[in-house]
Amino acid sequence: MTNLPEGVDINNLIDDLRIFSWEAADILIFYSDLIKNSKDGSEILKNGKINNPVTMADLKVNELIIKRINEKYQDVIGWEILSEENVKISNDSCDLNSDWLWVFDPLDGTKDFLQRTGNYAMHLALNYKNKPLMGVVLIPNRDELWISNGQKVWCESRAGAKKIFHFSNKKFLRDMTLVTSKNHSNKNLKLLINEINFKNVVTMGSIGCKIASIIRGESDIYISLTNPDKSSPKDWDFAAPEIILKTAGGALTNIDNEDLCYNKSNFEQRGIIVASNDKHLHKKICSEIKNLIRAKNIYPLDFN
Repeated sequence: MTNLPEGVDINNLIDDLRIFSWEAADILIFYSDLIKNSKDGSEILKNGKINNPVTMADLKVNELIIKRINEKYQDVIGWEILSEENVKISNDSCDLNSDWLWVFDPLDGTKDFLQRTGNYAMHLALNYKNKPLMGVVLIPNRDELWISNGQKVWCESRAGAKKIFHFSNKKFLRDMTLVTSKNHSNKNLKLLINEINFKNVVTMGSIGCKIASIIRGESDIYISLTNPDKSSPKDWDFAAPEIILKTAGGALTNIDNEDLCYNKSNFEQRGIIVASNDKHLHKKICSEIKNLIRAKNIYPLDFN
């Protein structure tokens, strides 16, 4: 991979990310246990918004990871930390012109976290010139830490045991299992899913959890479709899952098979985004989906 900022060793950095991540897991599990016997988890909500929640878990993990990186790498010049929670406070929370930018979501799948499904994750990617080059996806409920150093990806438990995974061998859309959002569905996406007629459709929260399910071979494809008048996923939703999936041999692009571009206006990832289990077939898959959308007039393809 591209040389890291001066004074940063990739192996030492991964060792540190491993430690930081399992510390974050302790926080997430603590608050998860706290709401198990509650009615709706509202007692740990910090903004009072069930439809767009921020919890104590989000804030505590946010504080921990940023503190750990800043303490351990206080002498490093040349990287900044873009955090979902900090952006909610101020768009000027970091220098977005930095070549190196940590892109961080302390709790992806907050609604699922409150709903006790277990489908929540922490995302942390290191982007270089607006492209993710390494990162981690932590899924505490499964005792999984997915790590990509930019060249290879692996999954390990808290005890350090490596977990075996492999993509499925499904090559045709009609044979595939789609993993889709549990709390962010929309009419156009439902129309597309019905037209494709996937063999199976499963729902879960957290993009990190969805991408991990593709790498494990439990599902084959994920489609994010943002309607023009609705909110969209953000950089921190996709950066870490993207590098994990791409390093493993899958692909994650927009519907035109173009790499995602990060650090755009409001950090939005709009339009249609497709993640699949085979980088060699991904272009064909995107083309088939796009042709179907056009033929059935499901979605304005000129929207981005």
